[in-house]
Amino acid sequence: MRFSLRGRDISNGVAENTVSLDVDSVARSVSAIEAHEGGRSALNRPELIAAKLRLHRKLIDEINLAQLDRMSRAEIRPTVLGLLEANERVPLNTRELGLFVDEVIDELTGLGPLEPLLKDPTISDILINTHESVYVERGGVLEPAAVRFKDEAHVLRIVNKIVAAVGRRVDESSPMVDARLQDGSRINAAIRPVAVDGPLVSIRKFAKQAFDLTRLVENATLKQPMAALLREAVKGRLSMMVSGGTGSGKTTLLNALSRFISNRERIITIEDAAELQLQQPHVGRLETRPPNLEGKGEIRQRELVKNALRMRPDRILIGEVRGEEAFDMLNAMNTGHEGSLTTIHANSARDAIARLEQMVAMAGLNMSEHAVRAHIASAIRIIVQMQRLHDGQRKITSIHEITGLEGSVIQMQELYRFVRTGADQAGAIKGEFRATGLRPSFLEALVLNGANPDEINLDPGRPL
Repeated sequence: MRFSLRGRDISNGVAENTVSLDVDSVARSVSAIEAHEGGRSALNRPELIAAKLRLHRKLIDEINLAQLDRMSRAEIRPTVLGLLEANERVPLNTRELGLFVDEVIDELTGLGPLEPLLKDPTISDILINTHESVYVERGGVLEPAAVRFKDEAHVLRIVNKIVAAVGRRVDESSPMVDARLQDGSRINAAIRPVAVDGPLVSIRKFAKQAFDLTRLVENATLKQPMAALLREAVKGRLSMMVSGGTGSGKTTLLNALSRFISNRERIITIEDAAELQLQQPHVGRLETRPPNLEGKGEIRQRELVKNALRMRPDRILIGEVRGEEAFDMLNAMNTGHEGSLTTIHANSARDAIARLEQMVAMAGLNMSEHAVRAHIASAIRIIVQMQRLHDGQRKITSIHEITGLEGSVIQMQELYRFVRTGADQAGAIKGEFRATGLRPSFLEALVLNGANPDEINLDPGRPL
């Protein structure tokens, strides 16, 4: 059986003392993953972890670091095998020996025990709870990972290697850090003294291929009529906000929706950590910056939104609105940048509006409650609510249209909802998507814009 790891060829068989592995180009079955992790588990014995780190130190002593940067994995492998034969006696079979050598090279050129997890396309999150415990998320479900760190210093060395590459640092004086890996994955790390028991590291992996609405429909995140409505709403330049909890799929949906923005439009994206994967040719990407060691130089989202307005954007996409930049975002949506998109952390559409009101208040402006709500009601047309269910499934649980302001209350109507009907014996949640029967006020405008009304099924009489 063959696998692949970033173009590196490693197989269960051995030729000339090499192992081959290719995870990016071969579709891996569940049994293959389990077999591979079983091999990794055999290498997690304390004596082998210690041997791996000893070899790492010897390699650093023997190979000039500038020369090491220019060497390929194939060139490093004979040196590792030579040192292993000369200095260590390790009771491993051929397959385990190949994996062991790979892990030594990962320590030298990559991120050590994290490398196989970062290369595994089935993993979406990596969670390190001190050096003794590592969990991963597959298919929305957490499970322990078959990797280990030697000690706390081992974890800290890997974390510092990650954050140093993007000009950040983490130490006792600055014990928390947010950073981005070269492939776009996000990392958050907390160390002592704020992490009481040892380093806590969370890595949200960056999907190499962004989901489109077709794949989301195939995954039962939503149904085709709902996808048709959202697609035509983006084409029709209706401003939209995606709401949901952590890990519910907000950014994934935002990526999918952005594909329907015309190539003739100029798009500016604003994010804390660049995750959006827009396919259009005319895209400008902006990213916030934390303060430096002296506490200066911070660039927040609000400054970026203000600056984006001077960059002649047709649409502004904000990865997540979370503070006073909400006011400037609403201003943009109300002043010629219709069709802008953003996400927000909230448990329902009504909660999303309440949070947005609080964020506008954070801007320190002397605006009445009525004025703030009128601003929101005129800026945002659609709120899409997402949820990750307890069995790991991600669903669009409702789509709401904001219809206006009545008195001091923002009026909404629900167009689609997900209705739970029970659970099977394995605990998987069952349910169905239904239309509410309410007709969106913007439907006629979408039809005039070229939408096919037959695709947007609003019949409440049967499931979608």
